[in-house]
Amino acid sequence: ACAAIKANGSVVTWGNAYYGGNSSAVAPLLMEGVVHVCGNRGAFAAIKANGSVVTWGSADYGGSSSAVAPLLAEGVVQVCGNDNAFAAIKANGSVVTWGRADRGGNSFPVAPLLAEGVVQVCGSACVFAATKANGGVVTWGDIDDGGNSSAVAPLLTEGVVHVCGTGRAFAAIKANGSVVTWGSADHGGDSSRVAPLLLEGVVQICGNQYAFAAINTNGSVVTWGSADHGGNSSAVAPLLAEGVVQVCGNIGAFAAIKANGSVVTWGNADFGGNSSAVAPLLSEGVVHISGNYDAFAAIKANGSEVTWGNATFGGNSSAANGTVVTWGNASSGGNSSRVAALLSEGVVHVCGSDYAFAAIKANGSVVTWGNADFGGNSSAVAPLLAEGVVQISGNGGAFAAIKANGSVVTWGFADRGGNSSVVAPLLLEGVVQVCGNIGAFAAIKANGSVVTWGNASSGGNSSVVAALLSEGVVQISGSDYAFAAIKANGSVVTWGDADLGGNSSAVAPLLMDSVVQVCGTGSAFAAIKANGSVVTWGFAEHGGDSSVVAALLTASDKNELHCWQVFGAPASVFVEVLAETTLQEQWKKRRVPRVAFVACSV
Repeated sequence: ACAAIKANGSVVTWGNAYYGGNSSAVAPLLMEGVVHVCGNRGAFAAIKANGSVVTWGSADYGGSSSAVAPLLAEGVVQVCGNDNAFAAIKANGSVVTWGRADRGGNSFPVAPLLAEGVVQVCGSACVFAATKANGGVVTWGDIDDGGNSSAVAPLLTEGVVHVCGTGRAFAAIKANGSVVTWGSADHGGDSSRVAPLLLEGVVQICGNQYAFAAINTNGSVVTWGSADHGGNSSAVAPLLAEGVVQVCGNIGAFAAIKANGSVVTWGNADFGGNSSAVAPLLSEGVVHISGNYDAFAAIKANGSEVTWGNATFGGNSSAANGTVVTWGNASSGGNSSRVAALLSEGVVHVCGSDYAFAAIKANGSVVTWGNADFGGNSSAVAPLLAEGVVQISGNGGAFAAIKANGSVVTWGFADRGGNSSVVAPLLLEGVVQVCGNIGAFAAIKANGSVVTWGNASSGGNSSVVAALLSEGVVQISGSDYAFAAIKANGSVVTWGDADLGGNSSAVAPLLMDSVVQVCGTGSAFAAIKANGSVVTWGFAEHGGDSSVVAALLTASDKNELHCWQVFGAPASVFVEVLAETTLQEQWKKRRVPRVAFVACSV
């Protein structure tokens, strides 16, 4: 069956009536306000804007939630389904489950562990795994298929940052880049064969129905699980030794995109593990891959689509051409005529600093334009940007590019992070994320440590908190002049301009655990905790003081924060308004930044 959400928040369903195609029994509840729908093999669950949940379909699969209805009347922020049951996370970090009892619908044995602090739930065919704010993992459901994780329990008490499932097993990435697996050995629950390769450096894991594939910081891929379904990639091992930036799986095969835009496939041939029939079309220019039950579809930078696998399931099929159009203040990037030929095809991502742009092409090269001093001229590092770039971050005056081998290349305003020579040895490998603010950068490495550079007063110097940033960091958020890092244990570390969010000592006791999200304005931060409360600090007029609405931010119904940028003019508008000054003089002026927060209750 299928369910579609319309722009007015209503839901339309069709297909097998018994399995959710007929929603007439709950039709009045689906006429408005629906913001998300989750489906499993035989039922649907819809979250409404008021945080309530509506279910329909086969009762055996969770289509009837009457047994837990009072718990689903408000405060739900996420629903996850496995084959036979559902699990809902509430704003207070608790979990509610329903559906087939022995397949995860009954979480009573672990109920005390699910009463608070849950930030993510992942489902396999008949099991659920919940990650808590402290990095611990709780499992329940079929004990033979991952519901019992006691064999690896000591490894799952802390430090887990992501959990991925196959049909009957799970794999967890820890903050130090190691991987823990459990569940059915035939489905990837036993990774002992490749254990030495999973001790560090893993940044992403993808699972199909029977096997796992992990990407390391050097762009290599490690596989395990059912050999016939992708767990054995020896036939293409040389092609997976470096440069892989994304892996996608379907029921029994994998497809990997490399930094040069080529695709490597392996696993069951009938499911798309053999792409020889379309190999010439997959040798370059691929920017995205999606898999269904047993076929794959790849989108190329020129807008064309290549499909392979089981023809009945879509393996046999076209449509945006990867060009870039610019306009606005010419000196700030509005005129890209100098590089027009390079922007006529193949662009997959564009990032901006205050006065320049940088575009990643499908072949991993980078094109820059705009004000030379602010990153529009990358000629000094051009050889390093000719291939292999997978991510770019821009701050107020510079850029930082992550390459497939985990190294970082920087250019632009030297004092704002364009020159990273002071920390160059630390940026040669292992970087998985870079965050920029107005004048500095902060990079997270696969081992959970953080490297900073750029303007010291804006957070480019993190020596005061270096010991706290040596491991366990899973996310970084920036204001204009400071940074805030969330660690795997849910604590927050801040540095940068003390008055503008870099000093959080006034609320330190509230930031010691259970933080699940941090958002920054120009000069302040707001953190959501697992119980749905919000903690703020930094410049009062930019949202650092929330005392006026404190009562509204303590109730456990806040699940998302948005920064409201009331004067969004990082480039051309400033040139218009301050036309009589030079760009350097403008830089020294205090910008009118993002100054407010909006907390959305669901």
